[in-house]
Amino acid sequence: PLAVVLDADDIADDRMQRIAREFALSETVFVLKPRDASHRARIRIFTTAQELPFAGHPTVGTAVLLGLLGGGGTGPLVLEEKVGDVSCVVSTDAAAEGGQARFTLPRLPSEIGPAPSDAALATLLGLPVDAIGCGSHRPSVFTAGVDYALIPLRDAAAVAAARPRSDLWEATLRPAGAWSAFVYCRETREPGRAFHARMFMTDIGIGEDPATGSAVAAFAGAVVKFDRPADGSHALVVEQGFEMGRPSLIELGLRVVDRELASASIAGGAVVISEGKLRL
Repeated sequence: PLAVVLDADDIADDRMQRIAREFALSETVFVLKPRDASHRARIRIFTTAQELPFAGHPTVGTAVLLGLLGGGGTGPLVLEEKVGDVSCVVSTDAAAEGGQARFTLPRLPSEIGPAPSDAALATLLGLPVDAIGCGSHRPSVFTAGVDYALIPLRDAAAVAAARPRSDLWEATLRPAGAWSAFVYCRETREPGRAFHARMFMTDIGIGEDPATGSAVAAFAGAVVKFDRPADGSHALVVEQGFEMGRPSLIELGLRVVDRELASASIAGGAVVISEGKLRL
């Protein structure tokens, strides 16, 4: 679930944080008037503990909601986020109160430093050292607006067995420049999907997140680095949240030119499940 608070221009920062804490969801979005009149909205994204410059699940959900409020149908819209302007294409169905959204990454992923050692990551996740690594993939640290340690594991059993240790979180990840961990493997629940993943943010009020577009955005860098996909367009489905009983599918689009990532996109669906009023 994602909470989207409309007409938020007059809500102070500290109150936004308190509202997000009260909702107690992975993220809460506050919708404000855009700075550029040609854009649809400016949005701010909060976990229960802090503001984020960018997040995929809130971008998709907010884009779908604003598309519905605009009368439905298919078309582009731009959301202003702290990471930059995010261009979206939205397709909504007013009768179903839902739709799909795809957005182009406002920043391509970049590698920000060496990853912690296999031994340190294994200890952090409560796994044996030989569980670290998946084919050509090795641990890495990438950002596309939010910094992640990307940790490949040998199989789905290792992903399911991961039990992050909060007492080691900061000491293990901070020196590498990361504050969250995205663990993944190639063994998926259903054929036709590319990766199975979990995402942990143990120190900013989320714990485990069922769908993390900003992590998959960073993960695009690892896919290009380790898989070296051929030039052209590629669509990869990442499954996440299954261990939580909240299965999510995130589509990662890649456009590769001269074996380098030229652009990337994140896509997903959303549906309205409830609405109400905040009396502040």
